[in-house]
Amino acid sequence: MKIGVIGSGSFATAIVKMLVENVEKVYWCVRNEYVKGAIEKRGHNPNYLTSVFFDVAHLELTTEVNELVEACDYIVLATPSIYLSDALEQMTVNCSGKIFISAIKGIVPVANDIVAHYLRERFDIGFRNQAVIAGPCHAEEVAMERLSYLTIATAEVSVAEELKKAFSSSFIKVNCSADILGNEYSAILKNIYAIGAGIASGLGYGDNFTAVFVSNAIREMERFLGAVYEIPRDVNESAYLGDLLVTAYSLFSRNRSLGNLIGKGYTVKSAIQSMNMVAEGYYAAKSIYETAQKHAIETPIINAVYRILYEDKNAEKEFENLTQVLN
Repeated sequence: MKIGVIGSGSFATAIVKMLVENVEKVYWCVRNEYVKGAIEKRGHNPNYLTSVFFDVAHLELTTEVNELVEACDYIVLATPSIYLSDALEQMTVNCSGKIFISAIKGIVPVANDIVAHYLRERFDIGFRNQAVIAGPCHAEEVAMERLSYLTIATAEVSVAEELKKAFSSSFIKVNCSADILGNEYSAILKNIYAIGAGIASGLGYGDNFTAVFVSNAIREMERFLGAVYEIPRDVNESAYLGDLLVTAYSLFSRNRSLGNLIGKGYTVKSAIQSMNMVAEGYYAAKSIYETAQKHAIETPIINAVYRILYEDKNAEKEFENLTQVLN
């Protein structure tokens, strides 16, 4: 199996760690020569999940996207969404017949759309040549080999079986799904809800409110998914509710951390600048809000988070109003 990973952040590093358990050689396209050299010399990513050691004999490192795409049949996209187009716009090799697997939980800015649509419209990569990796699966817990669960969504059973074998290990359990767009949208939505949960925490709301908040969030997610991509699904499954729970509650959640800073009084700009990782929910909130408005979906939580992030509305007042409509 020739599989490669594009990206060198925390989740990309975690994905490579998963794959080297089963794949003889993992191709890995990293950001620059410094990162490449550090991994080759020391076996560690110098910037993220630095405790993870790699046997470099099982890695084929490069900084060139075309080199990786040409060599691989399966390509995992694991950059922050805001950097994906920078990486893929360099792609000039023939990618027909290859499977592109999105581990990205955000909106592609140049397309103002999800990765699945961007790949189809920009590169003519149809849904049958795509897959989506969903959680709940924090990179930090993968680094510690704590038991984690992935959901891999793809239209092709044979692809699902191959990817399940590649990712499964003693500390990674894999479920399969056919809900490609639902899994991708839910992974984006849960980041926005996690910002909201963080804002609530920063404002001083307690566990009781957070439980109600998350209960309403999963129902809001169900309405959104039903409006944009209506197929039978159970939002109580791990890829939906499970991923929402871990992102809303975990201290590893960068989106919750961003919201917490805003709730404590930081401006949105200063909160973003104080973080050393990308909080995908911030960049996704505007596009998701616009999609909800377009489809006339009732999304009071998304609306409140959007107004705080993009209209400079007072977080305390927005959440006071929100408490009146949650139940």
